[in-house]
Amino acid sequence: MAAVPSPTIYKIRVATGNYLFGGTMDNISISLVGTHGETHKFQLDKFGKDFSPGKVEEFVVETQMELGDILLVRLHKEPYGFFPPTNWNCSFIEVETPEGQTHRFPCYQWILGYPTFELREGTAKIARLDANDPLLSEHRRYELLAKQETYRYKDYQPGWPKCLDADSVDHLHLSDQYSSIKSCSFRVLLKTAEIELKLKGLLNLKGSWKKLADIRRAFWFYRTPTSEYVSKHWDEDAFFGYQYLNGASPGIIQRCTEIPAKFPVTQEMVVESLGLETTLEKEVETDRQIGRQIIEKGVGGFLRTNRHLTSFFSFQLTQQPGPRSPIFLPTDSEWEWALAKFWVRNSTLYIHELLAHLLHTHLLVEVFLLATLRQLPKCHPVHKLLIPHFRYTLHINILGRTHLLAPNGMLDKMIGTGFQGLSQLVARGLSKLTYSMLCLPDDLRDRGVDSLPNYYYKEDGLKLWSAIERCDPHRRQWERNDNTAELQYLTMIIFTCSVRHASVNNSQFDFGAWMPNYPSTMRRPPPESKGGMTFADILETLPDVSTSCQMLLILWLLSRERGDKRSLGYYPEEHFTEEGPKKVIATFQKQLSKISQEIVERNRRLPLPYNYLNPPEVENSISI
Repeated sequence: MAAVPSPTIYKIRVATGNYLFGGTMDNISISLVGTHGETHKFQLDKFGKDFSPGKVEEFVVETQMELGDILLVRLHKEPYGFFPPTNWNCSFIEVETPEGQTHRFPCYQWILGYPTFELREGTAKIARLDANDPLLSEHRRYELLAKQETYRYKDYQPGWPKCLDADSVDHLHLSDQYSSIKSCSFRVLLKTAEIELKLKGLLNLKGSWKKLADIRRAFWFYRTPTSEYVSKHWDEDAFFGYQYLNGASPGIIQRCTEIPAKFPVTQEMVVESLGLETTLEKEVETDRQIGRQIIEKGVGGFLRTNRHLTSFFSFQLTQQPGPRSPIFLPTDSEWEWALAKFWVRNSTLYIHELLAHLLHTHLLVEVFLLATLRQLPKCHPVHKLLIPHFRYTLHINILGRTHLLAPNGMLDKMIGTGFQGLSQLVARGLSKLTYSMLCLPDDLRDRGVDSLPNYYYKEDGLKLWSAIERCDPHRRQWERNDNTAELQYLTMIIFTCSVRHASVNNSQFDFGAWMPNYPSTMRRPPPESKGGMTFADILETLPDVSTSCQMLLILWLLSRERGDKRSLGYYPEEHFTEEGPKKVIATFQKQLSKISQEIVERNRRLPLPYNYLNPPEVENSISI
């Protein structure tokens, strides 16, 4: 009688995500697919409850066949008795062979309903490495077809980047939605702030502010050291200029090489600001001027810089010079000069919120995200590199389109451009966008500010750009193949998802909580002449109480840290399974720690610390 062959034993480890309601009561079975064959379906079941959140559980599969290299695992999710289906957040599957080799199959997503779900072994591979394997080639093809069906493009507004064809976050796959913790935290923050403002009777008050000090009544309990500093120094010219280096809008200043023809400032106008020892022409020639121009709102200005001072000294509130477009100077009356600065800050808000923030981060990253999901399978090294930096971006962008940006939405009611104006401004911004504007070293050079001192956004941003560039696990391969352009492109995407967004998002409440520093609308047109300006005119021009508080509410919500945050360099989901990429990530984390220490040490010497690009404060992805 022939001896019965000994069974081949595979150890199976199943990790369930540590999410609220991440476990399942459904029956889970597994099939192993190898180079020599495929097993039948084995139910993964032990005594007691299986697949609990945050748990890694081990099972044993016995088969009479030798499978060879394990290529795929098939998970079968099926009903458990008469119980309704429960969603399951699967982190990964590990298969240990009889020879002691362990193969990891990353998942990191929710499995809904009763599907048969295939996972591929986690080694990063490009398409040509699968060319001789029909099974893996087909798996790659079907995965992309399914994702192209799920993630469809649509046009939201003419001239805008394309976005996901989804009208509600409820239409997103559960893996793309906020976690329960993040969603609850988001709602609690919003309701808490709304309640405070309603209790104070401010949210529905349509009249003008009676005095600037009344603004302190809003958000009494929600202050930050920086917002307090801003409320005390907002009217100082030096601090006004400082904000264009290290405030909420650090990327719009540029060096002035000549005085624009449509900005007819003269030496006589600015002699008191410059002093008798120099002239406007000399300042331009000796490369000491930084010019700034906000095209979309028609506001021009000049900024003088030296090692310790940054200050504007002239403004024109339209782009058409003439008797009805005066140039405002620090030597004008107190309220005329203040009103000119209010107009500049109002224009800056539009450029910051609609271009630097919305367009250059949220909208562009959604394009990168959709292209990655639609064109790169999960096994592709670029997909593995980028996917942690797209976490929750679809959710927040859809919330933005349905609540903030829509006609009659929050921004339509709160900013002076209205919905039509903001739509045109974003479209115009996209038409003028260049690739170099998204690459920090090139952008700083093109704007002529790469050697500007005390520019902490520049200093911290360049360190982080360099660290991100070096963290690509395939960097050496890119360089060997002379693909430095691809390396720069991937660096730009990760930088945009994390560092650029942190620089324009996290500072909003700090610099906008004091409304006069960040007015969202102006209720009167720009003055066409000088003389006779009063404080009452100022209050009638600035936003009313309700509009101010609504804007405060948005800025507070968008600037606060919510639950479930993942800082730059923190990758709890191991999409890369090879040791090489893991070592690169560990080196990246050490570099970030060093940069953080340098920023903390520098900030100790500053009257107003710049902490927005401190790595622990920078989130991996655009999630708010």
